[in-house]
Amino acid sequence: MSRVFYFDRKTKRVEEEKIYGEFFLKFFYSPKKRAKGFSKILLPLFTQFPGFSRMYAALQKTSLSKRKITPFVEKYKVQIEDFIEPKGGYRSFDSFFSRKVKPSARQIDTRDNVAIMPADGRYLVFPNVSDVDRVFVKGQKFSLEQLLGSAEFAQRYQEGSLVIARLCPTDYHRFHFPFHCIPQKTQLVDGSLYSVNPLALRQKIDILNSNKKMITVLDSQQFGEVLYIEVGATAVGSIKQTFTPGQMVTKGDEKGYFEFGGSTVLLLFEKERIAFDEDLIEASKMSLEMKACFGESLGKAVEGFFRF
Repeated sequence: MSRVFYFDRKTKRVEEEKIYGEFFLKFFYSPKKRAKGFSKILLPLFTQFPGFSRMYAALQKTSLSKRKITPFVEKYKVQIEDFIEPKGGYRSFDSFFSRKVKPSARQIDTRDNVAIMPADGRYLVFPNVSDVDRVFVKGQKFSLEQLLGSAEFAQRYQEGSLVIARLCPTDYHRFHFPFHCIPQKTQLVDGSLYSVNPLALRQKIDILNSNKKMITVLDSQQFGEVLYIEVGATAVGSIKQTFTPGQMVTKGDEKGYFEFGGSTVLLLFEKERIAFDEDLIEASKMSLEMKACFGESLGKAVEGFFRF
């Protein structure tokens, strides 16, 4: 329960994740009875009232917080050379957290029929969204209607394909468009701010349903109508959108970024619109997240489908 492993797509090895805030995650989401007793009392204070996350995020924006950057980089082996450092350096830990990547540091798969990874993160893919339940604790149910806040959307995507991209606090925290498309205006579905770390999700898959989220409909020629969902989490200051609704965007264009805290991006495709890459499918069948970078191949459009 207390260890998290992932498959690194680049090195082809299974690695153990160094968890930021591990002590608190184990305390609040431990399956042990004693810990559960404490967490029932304290956890709602941190997850259901946004004041804590706002206060913590505000602290990361102070000039004093930049002292954390060097120890953080060294401990978690952040490839700092991949990122653009602003003139004068990072003014705070939050400005470091929402850093921009150098274009040369990420290679975008430019094939027209390929959807790319929207962010650096740990990926799970489900060709059929009904398979989500089997990855987490038995007896828990993943509710598409609760996730989307819409019975109409849930009906439309009930046999669709789902991507879960978990961004650790150590990851690059800007997210991008996975293919050419026209994004609609983002809709907010308010909710709690539970951690999205596997230590938490193993105990409560309902977190993905109940957390605060922002949903954007992407209209595309190759992949149809796709839902792009950013999920908030504990200590995430806010989710910032940097795109203009209603205007055509190019694969790889920035969509937005998370302020301080780990979080998750979901992509939800209609039925039989995408064929995920085989290595992603195989890792997900073993309930093993795959570490991958923004720009890498996620999957191909199913032949014979064109929206326009």
